Amino acid sequence: MNKINHFILCCLFLLSLGSCRSETKQVDMLLYNQDDLFINSFYRQIVAMAEDSVNLTVHDARNSQILQNETLELRLREGSDLMLINPVDRLGAYSVIKRLRSENIPVIYFNRQPLHKDLLLWEQSWYVGARAEQSGQMQADLVMDLFGGDPENLNEYDRNGDGKIQTVILKGEQGHQDAEIRTSEVVGSFRRNGFKLDILVTEVANWDRNEAYEKMGEILKNFGDDIELILSNNDAMALGAISRMRQSGVFTDSNGNGRIDRMDEGWIPVLGIDGIEQAVEQIQAGYLYGTVENDSASMARAIAALSQAVLEETPLSDLPFPVEDDKYIWIDYQPFIMEN
Repeated sequence: MNKINHFILCCLFLLSLGSCRSETKQVDMLLYNQDDLFINSFYRQIVAMAEDSVNLTVHDARNSQILQNETLELRLREGSDLMLINPVDRLGAYSVIKRLRSENIPVIYFNRQPLHKDLLLWEQSWYVGARAEQSGQMQADLVMDLFGGDPENLNEYDRNGDGKIQTVILKGEQGHQDAEIRTSEVVGSFRRNGFKLDILVTEVANWDRNEAYEKMGEILKNFGDDIELILSNNDAMALGAISRMRQSGVFTDSNGNGRIDRMDEGWIPVLGIDGIEQAVEQIQAGYLYGTVENDSASMARAIAALSQAVLEETPLSDLPFPVEDDKYIWIDYQPFIMEN
């Protein structure tokens, strides 16, 4: 056997094992903001699952759609087999999907959902994520249980006994799809179940812990002892609020059991959404009542499985996660609290 034929046979054998380096696929992950606590944890799980099966490169847009667009064009010039995109602006998906369609490059969106009509532009475009309305509904369920489950007979957490829950809402971002849906659904869930909310203030803190910390100072100054509940669109803002509340002396171990818990006098329930590690720690410490876990581990597995199917051109019907309408993989939220 001559050397050329021997080389060809060897390469074909390596390809059959999926280990020929020349055939390693290039996957580019474009993040809206790597400093976002949830996104930072989420993308690391995706990277860990990719292992050595693909060459995965991560690009941080630092919350700039212009930078994300420039990165996209650079990667197109240098060569990419698949794009994983967490968009800065979900409404920008229209032009991005058209651009990728022209280059015949598949795209999987995650965390921020493009418009359905935009996904329909290109058969090789998908979305992996959770239904935002579910998180708001679950957040409301946790609160309704805490307040006794009966809208006509609220328990001791209705501290002024007026039959209403005096509430502060920390909103992620004005006009952002998830922020709007999470807010409207949590409020709507109370009303559909007959619970009366007295919304003291809705503050936009842009998903940011530090911004929520600053705004919580004004909220405590203006409403102080009137607050009976704080609902946050995400964990990061909830953690910022808790930091300011602790600094202001809101949480005290009044029952002397050596920890903060909901049996302490003056304790105010704070709820977030996402289930990040720092939030779980604050739930265990008693400061955060609960969160609605955005199951990033399952989403990362879904993205990894979908990516593999797309790159290997295998049927999506073989995936361990159902693909709805040929476009969506939905991962359910999960409520999380620490029982006393």
